[in-house]
Amino acid sequence: MGTHMARNLHRAGLLAAVWNRSAETAQTLAAELGVKAPVTPADLAADVETIVICVSADEDVLEVMRALAPGLTAGRLVIDCSTVAADTARRSAELLGKQGVDFLDCPVSGGVEGAREGTLAIMAGGSSQAFERARPVLQALGRTITLFGPTGSGQAAKATNQIMCAGIIEAVSEAMAFARAQGLPLEKLIDTLGKGAGSSWYFVHRAPNMARGSYPAGFRVRLHAKDLAICRDMAARFGVALPVVERMLSEYAELIARGYGDEDISATFRLKAELFQPSRGHAPSA
Repeated sequence: MGTHMARNLHRAGLLAAVWNRSAETAQTLAAELGVKAPVTPADLAADVETIVICVSADEDVLEVMRALAPGLTAGRLVIDCSTVAADTARRSAELLGKQGVDFLDCPVSGGVEGAREGTLAIMAGGSSQAFERARPVLQALGRTITLFGPTGSGQAAKATNQIMCAGIIEAVSEAMAFARAQGLPLEKLIDTLGKGAGSSWYFVHRAPNMARGSYPAGFRVRLHAKDLAICRDMAARFGVALPVVERMLSEYAELIARGYGDEDISATFRLKAELFQPSRGHAPSA
């Protein structure tokens, strides 16, 4: 997603430099876009006014923040588009705030497609002043951009989104497994139900994966599992266990154990389809 986001910033005339933990990746993209590829995050921080981050996990965010810090000066702005815990966002803001640097947690939703097309939904947490400063950058990345409140609010909104995604992908997988067992022509079904009341982004964009039995990574199983673990921890603070979250964490653990952790989350269809296998005592599918 980060590569697509960088390209959109470049199209908007906003990209000055790129950095990646894989130097070769950064150098290749920098050559493509005609921008700099600083050697270290601190070098990057010293050379730009605003920094956009998109990495995979909480410790990755904190590691990048610590690496940026030596090059940051007061007045800089750091925008984190990673999906992490709200507490990680607050720790990042506290770390950078000591240097007079503004921070926004801005997790995104919309998948690889949204990143490529610049149509991401962006959920922001932080001060209104920092949000207004960031608006031109965020508008280059997404179509729906909302400030939800103080630092951590963006991550809380994204956690809400991830719970919804869990329930939707489970329902789509289960429905598609049922449809296949009924002998329905799946391509026709997707076209028709995609225009019906039960449709969703995941049905339109990921049910075709299920029909083909191919699950190219759009949103990886292991990453959604990581996000749902964050949701579980946030809910646990209220003494609550969320059934959808718990069920999907169990299914994802099974997929990861079978070696499917880097497939798209539509691979949940693998488990749902097994419910209809004759060996489980059901009638054969047509």
